[in-house]
Amino acid sequence: MKYEYIQQAAYEANMQLPKLGLVLFTFGNVSAVDRNLGVFAIKPSGVPYEELSPEKMVIVDFDANVVAGTLRPSSDTKTHAVLYKHWDAIGGIVHTHSTYATAWAQSLRDIPIYGTTHADHNVADIPCAPPMSDEMIKGDYEYQTGFQIMDCLRKKKLSYQEMEMILVGNHAPFTWGKTAEKAVYNSAVLESVAQMAYLTEQIRQDAPRLKDALIKKHFERKHGPDSYYGQ
Repeated sequence: MKYEYIQQAAYEANMQLPKLGLVLFTFGNVSAVDRNLGVFAIKPSGVPYEELSPEKMVIVDFDANVVAGTLRPSSDTKTHAVLYKHWDAIGGIVHTHSTYATAWAQSLRDIPIYGTTHADHNVADIPCAPPMSDEMIKGDYEYQTGFQIMDCLRKKKLSYQEMEMILVGNHAPFTWGKTAEKAVYNSAVLESVAQMAYLTEQIRQDAPRLKDALIKKHFERKHGPDSYYGQ
């Protein structure tokens, strides 16, 4: 079948969430896209992870219409659809309610760049999108969440191809990447960085932001044109 590849990719990525301690019960979801077909595969709503299989991944188009599958897709499907429709360089999206990242989202704070673990992945604070308006919440909530994410990055002048993670104020984190696997990686990194930032502030409330020279060094040695990290 033409959807087997993305169903398998979405399934494998979803199964990483409980293994990495990023979800409880049926919380969270991962999707994987096929740009040529204009569809993505996403976790079905409310199904326990231990009951998932590749065939249960629901196929949805970029307008959030179900194309194939017998189960209802994740309740966050419209958010995924909006991001895929407007950001053509991403191949996978993750949404969790992981503890520390969600705590920062609930505090309505960006995660400051305190250390080199953060700088290995981003050169800026991890943004927290402001809470949605009552009108947005009462309207097409999940659809509007996608636009809230995009609007936050636009206002902060951040590229979605460089900043592959965000907190949605009062809600929880979303991450993305070139593949579903990379989106899961980013979700795990975000949770770890969120925990480190929280603990840093417990130890020192006025902890300083990482020096620009260290931010540049750590990011570029891994991602720059002359990177030398890895084999």
